Amino acid sequence: MAEPRLVSVIVATRDRPQMLREALASIRAVEGPDLKFEILVGDNGGLPESREVAESFSAIYQYTSKNGCPAPRNLAMSRATGEFIAFLDDDDIWLPAHIRTHIEVLDANPAFAGAFGQIISTDPDLTPLNEPWPHITPDDGDFFMMLMNGYFPQVGGTLFRASVLESHGYMDESLIGDSDWDWQIRIAADRKFGFVAKPCVLFRQRPKGSFNDMQLMRSAFTRRIFLRHALPNRKRWKTSKELIRSYYACQMYYWEYFLDVAAQRAGRHERWGVVKAVSSAFWIFPSRTLRCLIGKTELRQSARAIFS
Repeated sequence: MAEPRLVSVIVATRDRPQMLREALASIRAVEGPDLKFEILVGDNGGLPESREVAESFSAIYQYTSKNGCPAPRNLAMSRATGEFIAFLDDDDIWLPAHIRTHIEVLDANPAFAGAFGQIISTDPDLTPLNEPWPHITPDDGDFFMMLMNGYFPQVGGTLFRASVLESHGYMDESLIGDSDWDWQIRIAADRKFGFVAKPCVLFRQRPKGSFNDMQLMRSAFTRRIFLRHALPNRKRWKTSKELIRSYYACQMYYWEYFLDVAAQRAGRHERWGVVKAVSSAFWIFPSRTLRCLIGKTELRQSARAIFS
């Protein structure tokens, strides 16, 4: 019988020991005679229970006081010894279809640096909110332009060859938001990826309106990362207009988020909440927000409802 494939699974956690327990249990549930996991937990929280939970699943536990996701992920990756590297955030859950098909794709395509899988977004209770995504991916394995047009692969659904750490380095710890997206783009700039059209991860979503400051911060990091990769690779776009459209596509999620929050706050008659949401949308897309406030749109209705 062949030796089991060894995968190093990087789990970043911060003060959510019960969710961490669920996440680690979902990882161990995928193991089998053909597949072995080396779980490495990177923690930048302050609860002793997190270490206890990690060690109860025979995980390697490491602590850092540095803020942000990339620091604990990098710390954990520095100890990885597997042939492949996978990820899972402490509030998400792996599904049984994960990993094995990714490895099959990479075995069949030695030039691929990694593989992306489908994600199911859920509410905090893991009730699905939509169909698995994405549906359409590049046939040739060149994901660079898809990433630069607003595809943010949830890191829990990805599998990379461990060799990418030598060729492309670790995540940028100066990026508190979207450091994994930045890392994926960096690799995709000169390497190809496979795709697994099977749901691999349950991805918990926070209730809309509960993390506005975080979304505004993330939009700033998204802008920084987009420019970081777009300018050196600008020849990939045929025209400047196409490049601008790509930038809009990357920011559209945040802009639409704040439009929804404005409507939510208007429904609750929270005047200051509407003002803050509209101001955030304006900061992301000033001219588009003004057009929506002037035209017959839901944003104008939200504003009028609260101030009339």
